[in-house]
Amino acid sequence: MSIFIYIVLGIIVLIAILAILAPKTYDVSRSILINKPKKEVFEYIKYLKKQQEWSPWERRDPNMEKKFTGTDGEVGAVSYWNGNKEVGEGEQEITRIVEGERVEGELRFLKPFKSTSASYIAVADKSADQTEVVWGFKGNNKFPMSIMMLFMSMDKMIGKDFEEGLRNLKEVMEK
Repeated sequence: MSIFIYIVLGIIVLIAILAILAPKTYDVSRSILINKPKKEVFEYIKYLKKQQEWSPWERRDPNMEKKFTGTDGEVGAVSYWNGNKEVGEGEQEITRIVEGERVEGELRFLKPFKSTSASYIAVADKSADQTEVVWGFKGNNKFPMSIMMLFMSMDKMIGKDFEEGLRNLKEVMEK
C-alpha cells in the first residue's frame, strides 16, 4: 500500500511541476505585404463577411453553417460558424476598431475545445501602394491545456493557417 501512495504522490508532484513550467499564454501572428494602398486594404479587412473570401478554414469546409449578427464592419458584429471536425464551432465578434489601422476581436471556440482568444488584423503603410497586414491572436493557456502546450506549439499549429490565409488575402486583394 505504501508503494501505491508514493506513486500517487509522485504523479501529483510531477503534474504540479509541469503546471508551473507550462506556458501560461500564447501569441501567434504572421504578416504579409499587399500591393494596395492601406486605406483600400483596411476597408476590405474590417468586414467579417469578406473573410469568407480568404479564410483558410472556409476552404476546408465550404458547406459550414454560418450566421452573421450586428452590422458588419462595426463593433458588435458577430460571425458564427459550425463546420466539420477541421473547422469546429465558434464565433468571432468585432470588439474594437481603430479606423484605418486595426480591427480587434474576440474568438470564442465552442468545439472541439472551449476557449476564448483575442484576435487582431492590423495594417501599416510600407509605401503609397504597399501595405503590411499583420494577422494574429493571443490568449491564455488554462490548466490542463497549459501542460499540453509543453509538448505542442500553438505557433506551429496555427501559424501555417495564418500564412495560408494571408496568401489568400493577398491574392484576392491584388486581382
